[in-house]
Amino acid sequence: MKTIPAGKFKAQCLALIDDVYDHGGEVLITKRGKPKAKLVPIAETKPESIFGFLKGKARIVGDIVSPIVEPGEWDQDVFPATSAKKDDHEKIKPERPGRARRRA
Repeated sequence: MKTIPAGKFKAQCLALIDDVYDHGGEVLITKRGKPKAKLVPIAETKPESIFGFLKGKARIVGDIVSPIVEPGEWDQDVFPATSAKKDDHEKIKPERPGRARRRA
């Protein structure tokens, strides 16, 4: 481990950072002979894969493939039978945006 006074570190900071990164050494920075800081290279970590990062975080309970209700029940719940006829829907036209509706 290399030891360097703070004043000298201040003058050679960028060169020392490059040296520590390239060669993997450590630099102990002292002030009035007492250690104050240590310059060490960062650990090269492999980035985690996005696949499988939630493995073990969730739990499946029951059947997740089968439908909750029978297909016939689904149609009745979502599309209930109504008494409206096709002619009733054609009479109502939506307003166009930006135009005032005239009243007769």
